[in-house]
Amino acid sequence: MADPSDPRPAVLFVCLGNICRSPLAEAAFRAAAERHGADVQIDSAGTGNWHAGEPPDPRSREMARRHGLDISGQRARQVRAADFEAFSHIVAMDHENLAALARMRPEGARAELSLLLDHVPGREGQAVGDPYYGGPEGFERAWADADAAAEGLLRRIAGAA
Repeated sequence: MADPSDPRPAVLFVCLGNICRSPLAEAAFRAAAERHGADVQIDSAGTGNWHAGEPPDPRSREMARRHGLDISGQRARQVRAADFEAFSHIVAMDHENLAALARMRPEGARAELSLLLDHVPGREGQAVGDPYYGGPEGFERAWADADAAAEGLLRRIAGAA
């Protein structure tokens, strides 16, 4: 969880269960921030709570591992009302989760809501497909989407080159 008194930008990536797409988005964004030396608070969560406390899906862990990243220490959690003050940006993977976040967002909260692919020129308004019920190609697409969006999002909020 981000510290709301910390002036650094804070980004929360959100999917349904916080075991597939949002952990990959968190990892891709964390890697981009490290490459650029950007000082950003980063986390992920789900709109649902049925996977709370669990590590990312093994297929997500494998996809991250293929890109030199270890997400095995991440644990799923559910979005909470405090997140809308703690994070400056809450980034949803799809329209369903974006709508859920908009309903949950307390009046006057500071968090700016967006879709992940809003940060990829030409892909604004598109959703990152949920790979949970499919094969490895869905995880490959989810990674590619997260990786493509990481640079654009970082430039937007942290001024990275």
